[in-house]
Amino acid sequence: MFTCAWIWIYAGSVLMLLELIVPGFVLCFFGLSAATVGVLRFVFGEAFDATWQLAAFSACSILYIVVLRRYLKKIFVGSMQDGSDFDHESVGRIGRVTAAINPPLTGRVMLGDSEWSASAAAPIAEGVNVRVVAQNNLTMEVAAV
Repeated sequence: MFTCAWIWIYAGSVLMLLELIVPGFVLCFFGLSAATVGVLRFVFGEAFDATWQLAAFSACSILYIVVLRRYLKKIFVGSMQDGSDFDHESVGRIGRVTAAINPPLTGRVMLGDSEWSASAAAPIAEGVNVRVVAQNNLTMEVAAV
C-alpha cells in the first residue's frame, strides 16, 4: 500500500486538504499534479522512474496553475453580483458625535453599535446628530443633520 504511486497520491491528497487552511488557491494545483503523477506511475510502472516523475510533477504543476487557476478561481472565489459597495455602505447613515469634531482634527461618531473616526468641513459639537456623506478608509466624513 506504500508504493511510489500511492505516496504521490497521498501527497496530492494532503496538499489539496492544506488548501482549506492556506489561502491563495495554489496548493490545490500542486496536489492535483502529485495525484496525476501517482496515476501515471500506476499506468507506466517501473519505466516511469524518479526523473520522469519529477519532470511530470513540474510540468503538470505549471500547466494546471497557468490553465486551470484562472477558470477555477472564478468559480470558487466568486464575485459580488448585487452591486453592493462595502467600502461605502455607511454613506447616508445617521449617527451621533461622541467626541467633538474640530477641523482639521478628527472626532468620533457612533454609527449603530460602532464608534468611528470622523471628519467634517465645519466644527460639530459632541451630542449632535450627523449624516455620513463619504467614507475615506476608516474615517467617516459627516455633516450635521
